This record gives sequence, C-alpha cells and structure tokens, in this order.
Amino acid sequence: MMAPDSALPPELGLAFEESREPMLVLDPPADRIIDANPAAADLLGYPRPTLRGMPASTLHPGQRPALIVFTQAVDAKGHWWTHALSPRHGSGKALRLEYAGSLLKSAAPLMLVTLADLDARRRRHVDAQADAHMRAGLSEWQRMERIFRDIERENQLILRAAGEGIYGVNAEGVTTFVNPAAERMLGWPAAELVGRDMHATVHHTHPDGAHYPHRDCPIYAAFRDGAVHQVDTEVFWRRDGHAFPVEYTSTPIRDRGQLLGAVIVFRDVGPRREADERLRQALAEVDVLRERLELENAYLKEEIRLESHHQGIIGRSPAIEATLRQIDVVAGTDATVLVTGESGTGKELIARAIHEASRRCDRPLIRVNCAAVPRELFESEFFGHAKGAFTGAVRDRVGRFELADGGTLFLDEVGEIPLDLQGKLLRVLQERSFERVGEERTRAVDVRMIAATNRDLRDEVRRGRFREDLYFRLNVFPIAASPLRERPEDIALIAQHFLRGAARRLNIAEPRLTEGDVRRLSRYPWPGNVRELENVIERGAILAVRGRLHLDLPEIDPPPQGLDVVAIASPILNPLTEPERRARDRAEIEGALGLAGGKVFGPGGAAELLGLRPTTLASRMKALNIDGRAFRVRR
Repeated sequence: MMAPDSALPPELGLAFEESREPMLVLDPPADRIIDANPAAADLLGYPRPTLRGMPASTLHPGQRPALIVFTQAVDAKGHWWTHALSPRHGSGKALRLEYAGSLLKSAAPLMLVTLADLDARRRRHVDAQADAHMRAGLSEWQRMERIFRDIERENQLILRAAGEGIYGVNAEGVTTFVNPAAERMLGWPAAELVGRDMHATVHHTHPDGAHYPHRDCPIYAAFRDGAVHQVDTEVFWRRDGHAFPVEYTSTPIRDRGQLLGAVIVFRDVGPRREADERLRQALAEVDVLRERLELENAYLKEEIRLESHHQGIIGRSPAIEATLRQIDVVAGTDATVLVTGESGTGKELIARAIHEASRRCDRPLIRVNCAAVPRELFESEFFGHAKGAFTGAVRDRVGRFELADGGTLFLDEVGEIPLDLQGKLLRVLQERSFERVGEERTRAVDVRMIAATNRDLRDEVRRGRFREDLYFRLNVFPIAASPLRERPEDIALIAQHFLRGAARRLNIAEPRLTEGDVRRLSRYPWPGNVRELENVIERGAILAVRGRLHLDLPEIDPPPQGLDVVAIASPILNPLTEPERRARDRAEIEGALGLAGGKVFGPGGAAELLGLRPTTLASRMKALNIDGRAFRVRR
C-alpha cells in the first residue's frame, strides 16, 4: 500500500503543506479524502492522519446529495464553489464554510478543495469597516451626523404625510408633538397643544358627556403599566366643542427600560359608522325583500308541484292508479318505504315522487346505487371518513347519510349490500347516528329512508343472504312497481312521451306513432320493462324514414296452432302465479298495517291506506292468515 504522501499529485508540493488556507484533496469516485493540509486539520478539528483516508461523506453526514452535486460541478466546469456544505467539526458542531474546488488535470479525477470560514470572513469585514471609520476621523463623524439629520427629516415627513392623527405625551401627560392630521381632526394648531395636558384638552368627557377622570384614561395607562391599549368606544372633543367618535392605540415609549411617555395614533371613525349604519339599513331592507321572495318562491314551487304532480310516472292503468294512491298516502309521513319490482319498472321515479310530495322536498334526495359500492369503501361511502383514516384518505369526506340530513336517502338495489355490512346499516337506521371512519365523534342524522330492490327479499332472508331484522326495518310500507307487461294500456302513453323527448334531443321532427305501432308494442312482453321501451323508441326515432317510426323489436315465438291471435295480443303474457300474487298481496297489507299501527278500520287505518273497503280488507286478511294485533304489539 502506498504512503499517503506518495499518493499526492506532484504539483501540490510545498505550497500545499505550508499554505495558511485550509485545503483538502478529494477522490470523489472513491468517496475518500486523499490528504488534508495542517490548516484544514486545525479548522476541521481532526488529526491529519484521521482525515487521510476518511470517506468524504463521513465528514458531511446527511449531505451526500449536496456533496455529489458539488464534485460533479467541479468535474464538469474545472472549478466550482458552494455554501451548501457544512462539515462536522471534530467536537460535533457544524461549520459554516465556503468550498472552492478545482480539478487536478494531471491527476484526475482528484480535485483540490479550499475551505473558507464564513464566520471568520464576516468578522474580518466588520473589523475592516470599523477600522475605516476610525481612520476617517472627524469627516466620517460629520457624515454620520448628516445621515442622522436626514433620517430625522424623513421621519418628520412621514409624520406629516400620515393620514391618521398622531401625537405624543410625556410621563406627566403633557403633549410633546402633534402631526398635521391630528391638527385637522382636533381643530387645534400644534403650537397651542404642545405643552398642554392632552387629556384635559380633548379627552375629558365620555360620549354621554360624563366626566372622564385622568386615572381611567387608557392613554395615560400606557406609560403607567407599560402595555399597549386599544380603544374604539370613546370620543375626542374638537376645539369648537363638538365630539367625534375615534378608535386609537396608545403605545408606551421606553428608553433603557424606563417609561418616558406614550405615542397615540387615532382616526375619526364617524364616517365609517355612518356607512355601517346605512349598510345595516340596506341589509334590513334586503332581508325584508328576501323574505318576501322566499314566500313567493314557496308559493310558486307549490303551484309547480301541483301542476307536475307525480311527474315522470305516466299511465292510467289500475296498477299505476294504485301506486299513485300509495304515494299520496305515505308521502306525508316519514315512514320507511320499500319499492320492489323488476329492473326498469321505474322504482327510482316512485322514490322521487314520494320525496317531492313530502315535507322534505326542499332538502336533497341522495341516491346510492348499493350494487356499485365496493365492499372496502362501503363505510366511507355511507358514513364518510376523516383525513388519514386509511391510505388515500387525503382529506375529510362527507358520507351519503350526512349529505341527506333533513332530506331523503334512496338506497337503490339494497339487496346487493353484503351480509356482513348490513348490520352497520341497520344500526344507523335504528339509532339515527353514526361515526365517520377514523373519527370518534358521533353525528346525529335526520334522514327519511326509501329502499328499492329487484330481488325477493323474503326469499333472500330464508336463504340467509339478507338480515331479517334489516328486512323488517325497511319493509314498513311496501310499494310494488308493476312490470310493463301487466299494464299494456299504458304502453301507448309512455311510448308517445319517450318519442316526444327523443325528437327534442335529436332535433328532428317528431315521427308518427301509428295504431299498428301500438299493436306491435303491446304484443311484445318487455322483459326490460320501461327502460327497454325507451331504448326501442329512441332507436326507432333515429331510424325513422319520412316521419315514419321504424320499430326494431325482437321476434317473439308464434302462437300455438289453433290459438286465437287476440289471445296473443293480450297484455298480460306472463301472469303472476297464485303463490306470487298472494305474496305480493300479503306484503302490501302487512306494510299498511305496520304504517297504521295495526289499525284496520277508521281514519288512518290500513283499509283507508290501501283504498279498500274495511270488509274487503278483513276478508283478505283472513284468507292470508294475517293478524292485525301482531302489528299493534310490534309498534
């Protein structure tokens, strides 16, 4: 192994050893200090043998990136300097140095780094300035005096230009100076105020005219207790005897710890208070107008609501009429509603109609598609989360329950909620409170619940895929959305409505809907219900030729031989089985009994809710083995 001295480039020679400038020789690729001269060893606080061979990064803990940037700059430019490196002294303290590096071309990639102590350089600069002042003698002192005179003159100009009134008092409360703005506001010339007791001159009386003793004056308190006093409820008195409201700050003046007086900055706030009063009166008028507009708006909204009653629910079939009666009955309550039916039957329209007819119509209807919520985000989606609750929670998030507070929460496809998450939903429905994910604060919520599903939740309960207690909590008032095949008399009305909307969206003339079109539409079973009908009508409008609707319906099986064609055109191609019909009737009757608290007859009874004669309802309850007393106990 070569001795350290033999590894040095020959051009360094005696100059490196004898230089009073601290120097290091670095080998950047090897991260090694090749050598350090005695001046560098003294500056860095390490013995020279310790520095030889020491990794350069060890001398600069935590500064490897800055060290690499510096050495690469030296290598690229031939020489470079930086203040970004702070080597660690042998005693442990960090040094403030300037590094100046040069590439040793005959011994690349070695480089020579000169170190300069920035603190020592600053001290030398200060000493040099002091020495220059001392050598300048009398002329320099005269120059400094002129500088101070200029500063004093500038201060006086600032005082004169200031828009606020400014005056000073000594420790006895005697005025020492007054600026022009204070002269204008007080009506006194400065010459008559200086030397006088300022409180007795302009601050001697409260706004109501009562005497204001010196001992209570906050201005004088400033040079007694040494604190800054701010006041905005008092008045100053002008020379002509009129008072004006002011806000002022009294700041103590100290010299070597001794309180000498105070400086007072004040402004006339009368114009501002007059403007505030005018603004208050204007806001009061705005409040009156806003209240009037709100009443007018409420009236107009009620008129619109009456005009567009159950807007979106189209049809005149008995099934639709029954649904609209149920909506009218339940809308005025806060009862939970469970809307059942096949996909595309308009369950969301029923939910919106209930919300619009309820007392919560001024608050939002928040819809949640339960089938689209990932399992891991269920709680966050429904209840919200706090910032940092989990990875990716970069800010607080408001959940759907909180958004729907005071309004209605519509849970679409509620049967899709995983079984292990149904208990959390049930707890919120029962307690009307929840906690955000990652937050311990309990939040109360006032939400009306409407749920919808295309599943048979009774069957789901039997199969263990849906909680029975949650089913009973949701199934307070069931409404069944009838499929389109069970109400063929509505098809023409709905098709005409969709055709009008499609023509408007496509910006085309509205095609004709002929009697033949209606017969074709009525013969089709519509497995996709109203949603499928809308798509067929829009496609027919796009393909219309010379105003003639082009209906592209899937082929249906031909009638069995010998069967009357009229039977095929019958609107109900897939009638309910008897068990299915009994199950639907049972659900509707139980829902009405639950809402009526087990009351069958009389006002508010289940018979009135269902639009049935009491005797008819009693007969159906007996046939279905339904006991109304059970609902009284449950309630």
